[in-house]
Amino acid sequence: MKKTVSDEKRFIAIATVILVVISIVALFPMILLVVASFTDENELITNGYQILPKKLSLEAYTYMVKQAATIVRAYFVTIGTTVVGTGLSVLLTTSIAYPMARKTFKYRNALSFFVYFTMLFNGGLVPQYIMWTTFFHIKDTYAALIFPNLLMTAFNIFLVRNYYSNSLPEALYEAAQLDGASELGIFTKIVFPLSKPVVATIGLFTGLSYWNSWTNALYYVQDPKYFGIQNLLMRIMKNIEYLRSGASELAAEGQAVSLPGNSIRMALAFVGILPIIIIYPMLQKYFIKGVVVGAVKG
Repeated sequence: MKKTVSDEKRFIAIATVILVVISIVALFPMILLVVASFTDENELITNGYQILPKKLSLEAYTYMVKQAATIVRAYFVTIGTTVVGTGLSVLLTTSIAYPMARKTFKYRNALSFFVYFTMLFNGGLVPQYIMWTTFFHIKDTYAALIFPNLLMTAFNIFLVRNYYSNSLPEALYEAAQLDGASELGIFTKIVFPLSKPVVATIGLFTGLSYWNSWTNALYYVQDPKYFGIQNLLMRIMKNIEYLRSGASELAAEGQAVSLPGNSIRMALAFVGILPIIIIYPMLQKYFIKGVVVGAVKG
């Protein structure tokens, strides 16, 4: 018994050390990113990226403050599309997964095949572009940031279906039906409230996809007022590269011009991921449970 307790303590100690090391390795790039955003541009060019730079600077964030109105508007666009898109995605995904998980649904296999087929084949980018712009007319609209490619994925549907099949017993449905509940009532009042882990999981997956998405705006948006934070950051970087090319020409003529390049890349990246860093810990406990249970083959 003593040996078993000793072995367990030794295992916990070794596992703790390993996890601490892994955590430090995982956090190191983030720390380096934040420090680099506050590092002087010439320091970055001369000595590279360091945890303890010799010279700090707020030049990158000063530049971003000047762009504050545009950045805030892009944040609102991204937050709006993320909230609306994620909400619609969760509603549609859970609604489609429900009949696929019910053994009494006559066409569940046909529906499953239809969803699975979309995992294997798609029409390609050009037909997609023609469909969305010609038939649905979503170009330069907020719908262009929500619907194409992001609204639903077959992976999320099967994740939810497996959760319904493995975590909710069939007796639960039968008891609800004996009490006179309709299928809609069973889904809205019983199944959906009991599915918080998997809903949080697919919500996090989808929310991350919406937050990090830049391709939809690249393909379907030309008006800058519809740019989200990711597309705006790309545009700012292009502007800086253009200004830096002009600055190099002035420097060749003997006029010293300094513009943040590397440091502002780090600052923009930090600004882009900050909301996700804040939100993720709140959903982590649901995320782990939802992935583990929903990934089990049903």
